[in-house]
Formats: sequence, structure tokens, C-alpha cells
Amino acid sequence: MKLLLTGGAGFIGSAVVRWLMERTNWRVLNIDCLTYAGQLASVGGAAESSRYSFLRADIRDMSAMQRAFAAFEPDAVMHLAAESHVDRSIDSPMDFLATNVIGTYTLLQAALQHYERLSGERRENFRFHHISTDEVFGALGDDGKFSEDSPYQPNSPYSASKAASDHFARAWLHTFELPVVISNCSNNYGPYQFPEKLIPLMTINAFEGKPLPVYGAGANVRDWLYVDDHVTGLIAVLTKGRVGESYNIGSGAEWKNLNLVEEICAIMDELAPASSLRPHRNLIKFVADRPGHDKRYAIDATKIKRELGWSPAVSFRDGLRRTVEWYLHNAEWWQPIRDGAYQGDRLGLRKPARTAS
Repeated sequence: MKLLLTGGAGFIGSAVVRWLMERTNWRVLNIDCLTYAGQLASVGGAAESSRYSFLRADIRDMSAMQRAFAAFEPDAVMHLAAESHVDRSIDSPMDFLATNVIGTYTLLQAALQHYERLSGERRENFRFHHISTDEVFGALGDDGKFSEDSPYQPNSPYSASKAASDHFARAWLHTFELPVVISNCSNNYGPYQFPEKLIPLMTINAFEGKPLPVYGAGANVRDWLYVDDHVTGLIAVLTKGRVGESYNIGSGAEWKNLNLVEEICAIMDELAPASSLRPHRNLIKFVADRPGHDKRYAIDATKIKRELGWSPAVSFRDGLRRTVEWYLHNAEWWQPIRDGAYQGDRLGLRKPARTAS
């Protein structure tokens, strides 16, 4: 298998690279333009494999994508490259439109041109796997879960851009017969996640004795999925998923944000019993809520479990402990980020629109 992977220097993409290099004989071309969240160090030792290659390129660059397809001749595409942080989408929505919508369109076109050159078994087996999020479905109340049939009701610029990219992928399937499969996942966590996201931000802030900012009352609920479990789900969808189908990937680990932060604090207390910061929960600080903050997400993963035989292997408490321990023992990965690209500042506080003068 020759896999063209976009966004392979990001959190989930680098986990895919590491998993494939350790467990398969696949060849992987990792395409990433290395924006602020792209860290080649996340690929780790997998980069030393002769089956791995890296191309620094922007998925919005049609010529670059066409050259990449022509040179590598992939058997499949796994499209992970995206702007992904809701708070940043509130500050800079155009960046999300450009990468997540225009970039996806460009990649679909380049993939279609490549697919139309294939014949025989290679054409029959080719797949374009578009990876999305549960946030495209909007917000849930106290009950219920998102299924593959849930209506799209995106509420943030990020989720709107991902919803649009999902629709483009489906359009290229139905109009141009590009063999597309789609997956929508719940919130990922684990090692190598960029420290603007909730779990690494809280862990690093607690380690440094800085405030732990909890939005609103901390009552918003998220369904958490360990990144390695997501990777096995992605591989299942790519290799066994039916063309034209979408699959929800989630573990059913629903936690209120406040309870999650308190759990991180409890782990920190246990791992650093002599710390003067204990109890770390005293660092929690309630701050103004995110504009348009969705109340609850929850994934119904029945379809992927029934049809593809996938199930998560890591419990949330086990995965969270692994994650906290990883950040405590790998400051050499995150410290340069905190010193440079992201210092832990609050993002996504909507500024009033300017009025015409």
C-alpha cells in the first residue's frame, strides 16, 4: 500500500505515521506545510524508515499536489490536514476557510485526476479517506448521541469549514465518482498534541503553576478518544469501509470539562506528591465562556463497531494518565512551542465588529 497522507506532522497525522511505520510495510508520503501546529519532531523515529518520505507543501497549491500524485502514485489518500482549533477559528475564520475548504477542494481535484489515470485493480481499490469531526453536527442537549445520519448544524467557523469540506468530498463521490469514505471523530487526546488544546494546556499549566482556565462553569461535555484508538479506526475505515459511507469514531467517554480538569489535577497531585502546588485544583480559574460554546458532543460508534469490527482499546482514565505522564517527561517537545509559537495565551475572545465611520 502506498498512502498519501496530508497533515502528517500534526497531532493525529503523526500518530498515523508512527503506527504505520511500526506495524505495517506500507509506504507513506507525508504532505504538510508546517504551520504553527506542524511539528516534524512528532513523527519521531518513524522518519528514519525507508518507507517514509516527507514533502513540505500547501494542499491549496494545485501544481504541488498534482506533482506529488504523479511522482508518488498513491493507492489511497488519507486527508487529515486542517486548521482545527475552535478558538483560533473565532479569531481568524478566513484561515479555516482557506485550508479546510479550498485545500480540500484542491486535494480532491488532484486525487480525481490521479484516479482517472488508474486502471484495473489499482483503480478498483483506490480510496480517498476524508477525516472530519463530530462538531459538524452541532450541539446536543442532555441526551442522545450523534449518528452518521445526524443533520449537519455547525456552530463555529471551524465546524462550518469542516462541514463544507465533508460536503465537497461527498460531491466528488456522487458527481465525479471518486471513491470517497468519510469519518467523523470525537475529541482526540494523547501525546504530541499541540498545547493550545485542553488536556495538554491544563497539564503544562499545572506543571508550571499557572492558572487553569475553565470556560464558563465548566459544564460543557465532550466525548474523548485516545489518539491511538482513533488511528486504528482510521485504518479500518480506509481498508474496510464501504465507498460512499461515513463512519463515526468515538469511545463513549463523556466528561464535563470541569471534571476533566479536576482529574488532571488529581493525577498531577499523585505524580508530584512533594510539589508545593498541591492540591493542583487550587489553580483552577473560571473565565469568560467561549462565544457560541456547544454544550455537549457524544458519538454513537455502533456502525464502525458492527461493520468494521473496530473498538477502542484504551480506557479514558488510563489514556489520560499516559498523556499527563508523557507531557511531564517530554518537556523537550513542548517547551520550544511554549517559548515560540504558543505561550498559552487565551484565544477566541470575539472582538466587537467595527462600525462604518
